[in-house]
Parts: sequence; C-alpha cells; structure tokens
Amino acid sequence: MPAQAHQARVPGEAWHDSLWHSSPPGSIYDYIKVASFSIGPDGLVDQWSLRAEELFGLTAAQVVGRDPVEAFMPPELREGGHRRVAEILDGKEWTGLVPFRIPGGNGAHGVAEIYVMPTQTETAERAALCVVVDVRALRRIESDLAASQAIFGQSPFGFLLFGTDLTVQRANRRFATVFGGAVEEHRGRTVHDYLPPQEAERMTEALRRVLETGEAVTDLRITGAAPGRRENRHWSINLYRVHGASGRPVGVAGIGTDVTRRHLAAREAAGVRRNLALLNEAGHRIGNSLDLETTARELLHVTVPGFCDLAAVDLYQGLLLGDDDRPARPQGPGVPSLPPGQRNGRAPSAPLRRVAFASAVSDAPLSGAGAAVAVGETHRYPAASPGALALRTARPRIIEGGGPDDLVQSTLVVPMVAHDTVVGLAQFSRTKGSEPFGERDRAVAVELAARAAVCIDNARLYRREHERALILQRSLLPPGDPEAAGLDIACRYLPGNAATEVGGDWFDVIELPGHRTALVVGDVMGRGLRAAVAMGELRTAVRTLALLDLEPAEVLTALDEIARGLGVPGGSQQASRAALHSRDADRSEVYLATCVYAVYDPVTRRCTIANAGHMPPVLVEPPEPGAPPRPALLLEVPPGMPLGVGGEPFEEVEIDLPEGALLALYTDGLVESRDHPLEEGLRGLREALADPVRPLEDVCDHVLNTLDTRHGEDDIALLMARVQGLPVEAVGDWQLPREARSVGRARELARAKLPAWGLEGLLDTTELLVSELVTNALRYGEGEIRLRLLLDRTLVCEVWDGNLVQPRRRRARDTDEGGRGLQLVGMLSAGWGTRRTHRGKTVWFELPLPGEEGDPTPELSAEQLLNMYG
Repeated sequence: MPAQAHQARVPGEAWHDSLWHSSPPGSIYDYIKVASFSIGPDGLVDQWSLRAEELFGLTAAQVVGRDPVEAFMPPELREGGHRRVAEILDGKEWTGLVPFRIPGGNGAHGVAEIYVMPTQTETAERAALCVVVDVRALRRIESDLAASQAIFGQSPFGFLLFGTDLTVQRANRRFATVFGGAVEEHRGRTVHDYLPPQEAERMTEALRRVLETGEAVTDLRITGAAPGRRENRHWSINLYRVHGASGRPVGVAGIGTDVTRRHLAAREAAGVRRNLALLNEAGHRIGNSLDLETTARELLHVTVPGFCDLAAVDLYQGLLLGDDDRPARPQGPGVPSLPPGQRNGRAPSAPLRRVAFASAVSDAPLSGAGAAVAVGETHRYPAASPGALALRTARPRIIEGGGPDDLVQSTLVVPMVAHDTVVGLAQFSRTKGSEPFGERDRAVAVELAARAAVCIDNARLYRREHERALILQRSLLPPGDPEAAGLDIACRYLPGNAATEVGGDWFDVIELPGHRTALVVGDVMGRGLRAAVAMGELRTAVRTLALLDLEPAEVLTALDEIARGLGVPGGSQQASRAALHSRDADRSEVYLATCVYAVYDPVTRRCTIANAGHMPPVLVEPPEPGAPPRPALLLEVPPGMPLGVGGEPFEEVEIDLPEGALLALYTDGLVESRDHPLEEGLRGLREALADPVRPLEDVCDHVLNTLDTRHGEDDIALLMARVQGLPVEAVGDWQLPREARSVGRARELARAKLPAWGLEGLLDTTELLVSELVTNALRYGEGEIRLRLLLDRTLVCEVWDGNLVQPRRRRARDTDEGGRGLQLVGMLSAGWGTRRTHRGKTVWFELPLPGEEGDPTPELSAEQLLNMYG
C-alpha cells in the first residue's frame, strides 16, 4: 500500500510517521506512478488518492461517489466491467489490464494495470482496495532493468559495483571468470582481496575520491596477478559514482579492461623508439673525435643511463701503443682477426687496457664479467671467462644474475669488431631493479659497439697516418732551433691541414761557406700530403743547389727547372717536350711554388735576395738612441714568376742590414684571408713588427697572436732573423800582391792573427793550408790575391783570385812534382770548397775550434801519406 494511503488510514502511529520522514522522495513508486483508490460496498468510489488524481486527471470531488466503470471505461466495455466489480465485491482478487478513458474531453485512452484486493469495512461489509499502475511507465522500467542486466551481466569487461563502504555489492560474470569463484562470492570483498598492497591503496584512494567528489576516473592503470597465476596483468580501470532515485550517492561503479597486450605492445613500441633514438644519438655523438679514448668515452655517454646503468670499454694494449701486429684479414670465414696470443683458443686474452668507465648508480667498478678493473689499468681476461670467450668468438654474451650482494643483475659482454678485426670489448650492465637485457638489447648493443669500433679503428688509422705525416713533416723542416753566424734565428710553422698536420709551406736555414747563411721560405700551391711531398723535393733541391754556392738568382732558376719536372715522370726535359704537345701537357701534373732565397754575409752585413712570386720580405731597422721605433718596410724585391712556370729570369737585389735590424720572411697564410684583403694583412704584419727590440721568440708569438691568421685555411711559415754581424776583431782581411813572397806573407799573417784569437793549437795546420791555397792562387789564378780569416763557431780561411776556373781535386801520379795540395787540404780540414764570385773565385777551408769536435789538428797516417805520394 502506498505511503500516502497508509498514512491516511493510520495517521496516529509514530513509526509510520518516522518512516515517512526518514524515506526521501524518489523511490521506485515515483517512477512507476503507483496510485490507489477504494470501492465501497455499494460499488462506488469512496476514496481517491492524490496519485490517482495525477494518473487519471480527476479530482476526488469528481470521482468519489461515482461508479468507476461508468467513470473510466469506454461504453463497449462497461458490461464486462460491472461483472468484474461484482465479483470483486463478492471477495475475489483480480489483477489485469484495464483500458480507461482519460477524462478531459480530448478522447485520450490509456491502459492501467490494476491490482484489486478485497477488504471489509468496520461493519463487515465487503469492499475493495485498488492499486493502479500506469502500464507505460512499468514497461519502461522493465526495459531499463533488462538493459541494465544485459550490460552488467553480459559485458565482456569486468564490472563491479562498490557500495558507500567501498565493499563489492555486485560483480558480473566476466569479473568472476578472471578472479575465480561464483558471482555471489565476491559480494562484501574489497580491492585488497584482489590486488597487491601498493596497488590496492591506489585503487582505494581513487574509489574514495570518486565517491566524495563525483569526478569520474578514467584509464587508471593497475597492475596485479590474478589468483593462481604468476604473471602480472595490466588493467585499465574506469570509475564513476552511482546515484539513487533521489540523487543521493549509493556507490561507485567500476569497469576494468585487461590491457596487458596493449601494454606489452606499447612497451615494445617504446623500446623500439628508445633504441632508434639511442642509435640516432650514437650516430651524432660517437666518432666526433679522432682519438681512441675519447671515442670510447663517447660510447659510454650515449649508453649510460639511457641503455644501461654501468658500462666499460677495454681496448687492446697493442692498438693503443700503435704496435698492433694483427693481420688485416680474418683467419677464416666469419672469424675476425685476433692477437697472436689468443688464436689458439686456450691462452688468456691479449693485454687490454680499460680506457673508459661510466656509472649512473655507483662509482664501484664492474664486477659482472670478471674482476674489478680501474680506468687506465692493463689486464687480461682468463681463458674461460665470458670476456675471453666473447673476444675469441666475436659474439656477444649475456651474463644473468649474481650474488645477493652483487649490484649487477644482468651484463652484456660485446666484442668491438671493425673491418673484421676485434679492437676491444664493451660491457653494459644493469643493476638490480632494472629490466634484464633481452635479445633486442643484444642487437642494439652489438650495433652500438660496432659503430664505436669503426670509429676507434678509424682513429687508430688516423693516429698511425698522423704519426707518419708528422715524421715526414719534421724530416722536411730544420731540426731544433736553427743557428747561423751573425744572426739570431726564430721560426714558426703552422700546417693548414689540421687532420694531417702537413702542408706545402717550408722554411730553411742553410750554412754556406764563409759563415754566410741562406734563408729560404717557400710555398707549394695546394695543401695536404701531395703539397708536402712536392715541398720536400724542392727543399732538398734548394739544399743541393746551396752546396754549389750559387747566387740567389741562379738558385731560383735551377729550382724553376726542377719544379717544372715534378709532375712529369721524365723530369724537366720531358716537361718541356710535353709543353709542345697540348695533349701530353694536359696529362702532366702541374706543381707551382713561390720561394724567396736570401744569402746573408755577416762580415759585410749584406744580404742578397731573389724572389720567385713570393711575398716581399719585411725589414725593421733598429731605432736611433732615444728615437721612436722605425716603421717596418716591405723590401722592394722584383717578385718574378712562381717556380714551375718557366721562361722568365729572376733578379736579385743587395741590401745592407744594420746591426740589430730584423728581417722577416713568411708565407701568404700569415697575411692573406678570405675575410680581408692582402693589403690589410700586410699592414697588420708591419704593425706587429713595430717593436723589434723584444726577444725574437716573443716577436714571433706576438705576430701570430696579433694577426687574424685564420689558422686552418692555409699553411703558415714564419722565419725571422735579427742581424748581429761578426765583430771587426773576428775578421782578418788582407790583399796580397801576385808574387812569390806572398806565400810567406800569408803564413806570417796567419801566425800573427791566430794567437790573438787564442787559437795557438791551430797555428801549424792553418799555416800549412794557407800556404797551399795561396800557392795555388799564384800558380793557377789571375790578378791580386785576397786572404780572409773568419772566426765564429769555426775558423774559416778564404783565398780569392780573379780566375773563374775552379780547381778540382785529383790524384797525383808518382812522377808528378805537384797536384797534392788540395788532397792535403781535404785531409786536414773539416771541409773545403770553391765558389765563383763576380770577379773570380774563392777557395776556402774550415777548421773546428779546439774543444769543439775533438783534436783540431789530426795527424796523417802512413797510409794517407802513401796514398798522396804513391
């Protein structure tokens, strides 16, 4: 009986009143539109509820006291209706569908489901209580309940309904299938009965938040294992709050979807993306340096911590020292080459050095593949160890597990193979708590190690070629600090090719007879090893020509011929013939070079310079006492054509260099750049040389630091010489008449000069050799004779005459009375020679000073004397 009707019949009972106030509106009766009325013993309506007024649209005043059949039923159904009412009043219950006409004049009809229950009045008369339900609302509720049951019961997803106390009120069949038991057995359980503690707490917190705030939770990821299973499953949980008819929260509904496969696929895809990103980063970061140790560290920077927690790289000791003797090709199909001590498969591995180590969790060395090894330490892997097996087979190995106190739980030992050659071993380790290595990780590690190995092998090859190039370059430049009589020398060389450190620029300081010095600076057009080789040939040619003591212009002329033949197998003559035939000329390789050749005489402080297309020398004269520094000057030396062009003569100029003057020879890389014109570079050089008083080495550094040399674009050679000259007291110079007594006069001059220099020990030898040279000048020469003694690091004696014919050393016959003078000079002196001058020739010899190179006056053996006189 509805609450309204019940309240009307027993208004005085307290518990009914309490029930009414404690039950909020919005119950199921409100949804199904339950109405009631009663029929008295006379068959007329005697009570009419408010719900009946809403359902039928008639007030109690309009209905009470009327026949219900006449009031509601259509005329054609009234006869049957009266019969039913009579049966009801006789005490028979009845339930059925009754069509009714909705009053109001619009002719609308409806169907009501009526529950008729016989009653008795206080006087024991029969009456009836009728409960009426609108069939349309009832069918709608039945449809909703059926749909709800279908969704809940037939859903392929796990479905739970939690009460306000967060216990399970209802579970569907799918949930019971996954977690076991019947559906009814899950009632009253909590999430702690299904999930691990940590995940259960997360789920409980989410349920409580949804119940309190009403905000739904979507795609809450929960991980746990179903009962009786070990593998973890992954679920996506959606939670939303459920309300009653009155709008009051009655619980939380939860839908769970098994997303384990999706999770694994996503993790797989994430792993692939991570590995691709790792390989991409490796391509950018590994191999940026041509240094073995740096490349190894770059590998670890890429892999730690993105790929592993700890990593180390070991390289063969022989590879690092440059004496690796492994064969270039493998010993068999698919077998990389190994060090000799490791090829038998039983001996321990060749010595390796740990060159890099990185850790994201601890500074402790690796211990997963052998004993702990510090960076820089040399070690060997035992023959049966995973490291030795990986090196021997060139195949990676995964080492799983470890002791309870071991930090590492999984290690990948990967040999580093480049060009079928094992260069070292890389170890990647993951600590406990990280995911162990899998097959995909193995493939990634092999790829990373291979990339690093190729870069390391390239670095090894570069180091070898770099050392060879350095040896070549050093062999082509003057060793140490060049020294020259009467000159203070400083020089710098900067190759333009930073990769090989060799180039086509060169400088040289060549000692000439008479304490003279040749200063040479040249530049072969081009860069790299090709230019360096051509430069070496030209430098050797310059030194050979300098031994002939030719004038600077003559040296450049001969050098030009040599340069023209560098690119042709047949030499300069073949180059000249090829120039007549354009086809052969096109095939020949052209070598062009510029060069400046200067000869300085410390006695006269005069410098003779010839130029072959080179930059002009710079001269800075010393300032007068108390005066400001003098500006640097570009010497006006006819430039001539570059070497290798041919056909044009070279000119030379003579300049006097005052004491303390600074002469600078250089290549165009010092003053020429793409960023500024040549004139600006020359002006900068002159300004940098404005203070020649400072030490010469400091001047060189100041020039290189001041000028915008753009090192790396071109080679740079810089040669500076500060004039000191020989003091007057270190020179003896005499003119001798062309007569026989000049021989004795020459001996007297030498005997008088040497004691003043403290060279008494050289008197006999010098007197004998001077006598021989003056005698030859009288016998074979012309004009006046000039004798000159020069003292510097050695003693030099020069005898000049006007005859251009140069003497030559020959073996005298037994019957000859002469012809043995030059033989004697050659045996007793450290060196001797001849050179042409503008007005004749000069014959000279050189003696080492006492204490410089042993006994300055060697005695001739009997065998030497017999060779001279038969």
